[in-house]
Amino acid sequence: EKEQQAKFGPLNDPIYGGQLQNFASTRITPEGEMRLTYSTQTITYPDGETAELRVPHYQTINLAYGDANSQLETSPRIAPQMVGLGLLELLSEEQILANADPEDKNGDGISGKANQVWDVEQQATVLGRFGWKAGQPGVLQQSAGAFANDMGLSSHLVSTDSCAPSQTDCLAMPNGGDVEVSDSVLNSVVFYSRTLAVPARRNVDDPQVLKGKALFHEANCQGCHVPKFTTGAQAPEPELANQTIRPYTDLLLHDMGPGLADGRPEFLANGQEWRTAPLWGIGLTEAVNGHTQFLHDGRARSLMEAILWHGGEAKRAREAVVALSAPERDALLAFLNSL
Repeated sequence: EKEQQAKFGPLNDPIYGGQLQNFASTRITPEGEMRLTYSTQTITYPDGETAELRVPHYQTINLAYGDANSQLETSPRIAPQMVGLGLLELLSEEQILANADPEDKNGDGISGKANQVWDVEQQATVLGRFGWKAGQPGVLQQSAGAFANDMGLSSHLVSTDSCAPSQTDCLAMPNGGDVEVSDSVLNSVVFYSRTLAVPARRNVDDPQVLKGKALFHEANCQGCHVPKFTTGAQAPEPELANQTIRPYTDLLLHDMGPGLADGRPEFLANGQEWRTAPLWGIGLTEAVNGHTQFLHDGRARSLMEAILWHGGEAKRAREAVVALSAPERDALLAFLNSL
């Protein structure tokens, strides 16, 4: 079973599949609901200022089709930002693996590793890049999976919908045919997803921003959030080729400690490992999305809260940030908000 999960990803629950469907079509009962509550944890900086972290607690309730498997592992996720996906897709395996150090041979406490995931189109195991645990190999499969799991729409790549075998009412509902998402529609969505542009940076010459950039590097945040790459020469969209990009990610998995752990493996990622989130565009999160909720489940209400949740391989960087003075913390945030 472990070998199967390492090759093909997490096993689906026999009743509820791989994703809980809390919405449903007319006359169909949704699968269930997630109850979310928070407790709080207070962090005190050396200068006496405090920060309050939300600790999430999740409970699956009102399951409509019977009990889930007793071994069910749950990992709440929010949608990650989509900018620059086509550029990240064009980074060579060699570039990504060059930053991997699974044995931490350089002794910096950071031991990133690449995920290896199942590519449905190639019918082969390949490097994982996308998703919170780098569980998807590319934009095409990620898009087809979203059609199937988020909308219940089949495509040539993912031919199943979200109805479990025991959900007879769901299976009996009319559908759009064997392939509900045509190749033309799927390819159009993939093109859009690949070419959604990265916003330009702001205030790059501001002294406070430059001070924050220096502090970012002094804390070794770039040990995982690698600033700079160059995309490959061969691209489905030629405009994406041979571009110098600054995504601030290494696309690798890192142990972020028990505080952020979901306990749910995904291919080679264990329950404490997460892919480094790209930081480009992060300063416009509130302007675009109307909120400042970060990390895989949105528990952090600000960038500083997100930093304070860092543990494991990022513990040294977090401790360096906690030790900063209030003006220095403001400078670091000014730099992040310029991205």
